[in-house]
Amino acid sequence: MSVNKLALLRYKVIDQCLQNHYRKWTLEDLIEAVSDALYEYEGIRDGVGKRTIQLDIQNMRSDKLGYNAPIVVTDRKFYSYADKQYSITNSPISGHDLNKLNEVLIFLRQFSGFGHFRELAEMTARLEDNIYRRKHNGQSFIDLEKNELLKGLEYIQPIHEAILNRQTLLVTYQSFKARQPADVIFYPYLLKEYRNRWFVLGERKKESGLVNFALDRIEGLSTLPGEPYRESPVPDIHHYYKDVIGVTKSQGQRPVKVTLEINAQHAPYIRTKPMHPSQEILDSGPDRMVFTIEVVLNFELEREILGFGENLRVLGPRILVKRIGERLRRAGEGYGRG
Repeated sequence: MSVNKLALLRYKVIDQCLQNHYRKWTLEDLIEAVSDALYEYEGIRDGVGKRTIQLDIQNMRSDKLGYNAPIVVTDRKFYSYADKQYSITNSPISGHDLNKLNEVLIFLRQFSGFGHFRELAEMTARLEDNIYRRKHNGQSFIDLEKNELLKGLEYIQPIHEAILNRQTLLVTYQSFKARQPADVIFYPYLLKEYRNRWFVLGERKKESGLVNFALDRIEGLSTLPGEPYRESPVPDIHHYYKDVIGVTKSQGQRPVKVTLEINAQHAPYIRTKPMHPSQEILDSGPDRMVFTIEVVLNFELEREILGFGENLRVLGPRILVKRIGERLRRAGEGYGRG
C-alpha cells in the first residue's frame, strides 16, 4: 500500500475519533487509535510516531487536501472539532477539484447511451448540485463532437447486453431505401461507432453473411429467449474493422494498398492525423507527399478522399482512380450547368 493511502487511512481514523464528542482526545489517544487501525487493516505492527500524527493534523487543518478541518486544542491537550457537525467525508470540494469534476462530468455525459453511465446518474446529479451551488457560472473548455438529435442511442445498452449474453434479437428496422419498417430476427456480434453514428454488426436469421444496422434506423428492439443464438461466422470479430475506414465491408472482402498524393500544404495534417493505422509515407518533398494505406474499398474511403478536394490525388489502384475521377467529373458537371 502506498504512503498516500496509508495517510488517508490515518486521516480517516483521526476524523472518526474527533467526531466522537463524548470523549476527550489527547495526542497519545489519537496515536493509539491510528496504530490500532494500521495493525488491524494493514498488519503494521510498528504503530505510528507522534510527529506523523502532528503533521496529519496540520494537513487536515490546511487547504492542501481541501479539508480545512476546524481542529482545535483545549486545555493545551485535548483535540476536537470546533464544528460538531464537521467530518472530512462531507467537507466541501476545493475550487481546483471543482474545475476538474466539472470537466469530467461533461465528458461522461457523452456516453449516456451506455447503461454503465446511466447508473452513475444519481451520483452525477449530486456532484452537479454541489458544483453548481459552489460555482454558478462555471464554464467548460472541452467541446466534444456530439449530436444531441441523434436517434437510437437508447439501443446501445440492450444490444451490448445481448452480445455479451449471446441473445437473439427481434429488431424492427427501416433502412433508408425501405418504405416501411420490417421485423428482423437478428444475431448481434459487434457494436461500432463511426462519426457519432452507432451501428451493430450481425446476421439476419434467414440470410447468411454479415450486415450492418444503423441504430438510428431501429424502430424497436426486444430479446427472443426462445430463439437459439447463431455464433458469428468470423471467429475474431473484434478485428473485423481493422482494415476499414467507416463501417461498410462485405464478408471476405480483402484490403488493397491505396496510394495517395497530397500537396505540401495539407501534408502536415495527414502526418499528424493518419487516414488509417496502416498509413506509410513513401516519399516527401517540398511540393507533395506520397503515402499508402491498406484498406478495403468502400463508400467511406471515397468520401474521405473527396473531402480533401483538389489537395489529394489517388495514384492507385486503377479501379479507385477511375471511380474518384468519375465522381469528380460528375460533380464538376453539376456546377458547370450554371
